[in-house]
Amino acid sequence: MPASRIAKSRVFYQQVLGVDADDTVPSRVYFHCGDVIVAVIDWGSEGREVTPTPENVYLATGELEAVYARAVDAGAAIVSEIDSRPWGERSFYCLDPDGNRLCFVDETTLFLGHGAEWS
Repeated sequence: MPASRIAKSRVFYQQVLGVDADDTVPSRVYFHCGDVIVAVIDWGSEGREVTPTPENVYLATGELEAVYARAVDAGAAIVSEIDSRPWGERSFYCLDPDGNRLCFVDETTLFLGHGAEWS
């Protein structure tokens, strides 16, 4: 995830994800979330223009309501509150401090792109 203020992003993701940061690389902060690693990169220090991700990054969780509460407490811009989507997912959408688009999905309703009944 591109970041313009790595310290602020570190606090945000640590609070929202509920895991400690791995900062073994000075311009990057890693969050180990099961089989997935969320990497937050200080693009400015790497000479790159900081532009938010154009698409949503989806993260499944077994504690959707708790993640939502932590996102609100961390100052996330909530784009869409927790809701059941037409394709069967329960999820919410928010933005991180740099405008990167995040979607947190209840892992028991995770839609994998096939087998959904559309109404």
